[in-house]
Amino acid sequence: MTSPQNAVNIDPALLEIIVCPADRAELKLVGAELVCQGCGLAYPIRDDIPVLLVDEARKPG
Repeated sequence: MTSPQNAVNIDPALLEIIVCPADRAELKLVGAELVCQGCGLAYPIRDDIPVLLVDEARKPG
């Protein structure tokens, strides 16, 4: 379980406009990652900054 001090803090307006760089699908916040609703790539969030680099993404499955 994530404690409040370790919780990811991303502006909800930002989450509405960013998309997956691989397939332009919607991203959903899941824990400390942004997961693509299309291809399933999971992008890390470091220091409350989404790292939207395909090379840094975790592959699904």
